[in-house]
Amino acid sequence: MKKTVLRTLGVLLLLVVALVINIVWFKPVFKRAFYEKVFLQFALDSPELLSRLRLLEGVGIQGHNARLDDASEAQADRLMVRLRENLATLHSYDTTGLRGQDRLNYQVLDWFMANTVAGDKFRYDDYPVNQLFGVQNEFPGFMANVHQVHNRRDADYYNARLSAIGLKFGQVLEGLKIRAQHGVVPPTFVIDKVLAEMKALVAQPAGQSILYTSFAEKLKKAEGIDAAAQRGLLADAQGRITGTVYPAYQTLIDYFTALRPRSTNDAGVWKFPDGAAYYAYCLHQNTTTNLTAAQIHALGLSEVARITAEMQAILRAEKIAGADSVGPTMARLGEEPRFLYPDTDSGRAQILADYRTILSEVDKGLGSAFRLRPKAALEVRRVPVFKEQTSAGAYYEGGALDGSRPGIFYASLYDVKATPKFGMRTLAYHEGIPGHHFQIGIAQELKGLPTFRTLVPFTAYAEGWALYAERVAAELGFEKNPYDNLGRLRAELFRAARLVVDTGLHDQRWTREQAIAYMRRTTGMALSDVTAEVERYIVMPGQACAYKVGMLKILELRERARQQLGPKFDLRDFHDVVLRNGALPLEILEQVVNEYIAAKKAAYK
Repeated sequence: MKKTVLRTLGVLLLLVVALVINIVWFKPVFKRAFYEKVFLQFALDSPELLSRLRLLEGVGIQGHNARLDDASEAQADRLMVRLRENLATLHSYDTTGLRGQDRLNYQVLDWFMANTVAGDKFRYDDYPVNQLFGVQNEFPGFMANVHQVHNRRDADYYNARLSAIGLKFGQVLEGLKIRAQHGVVPPTFVIDKVLAEMKALVAQPAGQSILYTSFAEKLKKAEGIDAAAQRGLLADAQGRITGTVYPAYQTLIDYFTALRPRSTNDAGVWKFPDGAAYYAYCLHQNTTTNLTAAQIHALGLSEVARITAEMQAILRAEKIAGADSVGPTMARLGEEPRFLYPDTDSGRAQILADYRTILSEVDKGLGSAFRLRPKAALEVRRVPVFKEQTSAGAYYEGGALDGSRPGIFYASLYDVKATPKFGMRTLAYHEGIPGHHFQIGIAQELKGLPTFRTLVPFTAYAEGWALYAERVAAELGFEKNPYDNLGRLRAELFRAARLVVDTGLHDQRWTREQAIAYMRRTTGMALSDVTAEVERYIVMPGQACAYKVGMLKILELRERARQQLGPKFDLRDFHDVVLRNGALPLEILEQVVNEYIAAKKAAYK
């Protein structure tokens, strides 16, 4: 009996080994196994992503938390070779008869991988170190907000990552030099802001760095690390910050200082050797449509005119002077004391508290519009002070898959005038509920789908949903007065103006100053916000166009469903359909909604 059991276990083990070998080294027999192989390869190549997602900690795998991503050119080459091989493997599967989620799995992965392969020719047409993102500001934020310290092992891993940053900075520098040889040099203002940021960071005594202070706070809450051990770990960290981290930053400082004389004030990617083709790719990648730069520019001008007229009507109804000049009038309203918080620590704390109140209220009142809700909690936090001057006004960071970190709505409090009270509800709905927190949280919690479907990013879908969420909250009555509604419309006007400005910069050769002046005049937003936004478009071409394009497509699909289903239309059903599949390219989302309409109509025949 015992021998029979052992033989059975041996056979099962051989089958498992054979399956693993098939999945890892050969074309998996089952498409679902292939999907997981592709995701696993991608995740295992990014220790930082694994730390964010915390997929492996639950099964006792921790070593990745001691490493940083490989940013070398050799690694980029290896990843692209493998991506091409995986895409060819995907295309080798028989797709006859694919239906439902099986078809979506194939279509979404095909779109994502094919688009990424198409972008390889533009690998050096970007600015990987800029005022918004890059290793120089992502590393401190990653260590402070993502790397967890629960015990001594985690603390040792923290210090190991501090020592690893020198290698990663060197790898990034390798790519920067190739870009410069290719003729891709950041505008002068980008270099100046990056230099100012990095110089300010290394000017701090190591013991005052966020890399040190956040580590000290984590050690206080860790288990099994006594005071003496904490002091030793902190001394070790301080030595690594001084001996490795700061010299790595100085290497980049020296590089950009030497590069600066080669830079110009030209803002758009039209200046690149293949700038027109690159920008067309950026628009396709971000909007998931085939709209041209000229079409998007015209759409933006049309939407700006429509939204401006709606705002003028409200201003006239409220008997507010200057209704004909929406931008200057909104700028004036944004400076009135009744709409502003004190420029103090207590004023900033009150902003965060009010955001929490707004989100709690809307979360309790969505029953008529939503069935699906994320389980993940949502927190409101201030954008870290060290990067808030160049940060966007707000952003959302999804929670960890294991629930150890909530979703976080980060609000910039650098300039309190950029947070007038009449704009706060709309921003909270966009970044939090029912915007990004709903969409991303629900996607991460989807069951029965390949892992990549819960995480794959499509900007037009994600940002289009968040902008659409602002509209839904208003339709449900959460904008409490005409001023709140003006704030919502200005936020939408801002996204429409983005279509004009992004295409103006990168296709029509607008200057940075011309773009700032247009957006300031059109929206009346705080100059600090407008400047940060325009500078964002310069280093992220095409991304800002995704919001309005995505929103308009979702509204178009909702109206189509409403018209064709008539009294059978249920807003909750529509939102289920849009959210229950994770992020999708807009053309695939349209297919899904059309199938929902057809199925609903057939059910009532």
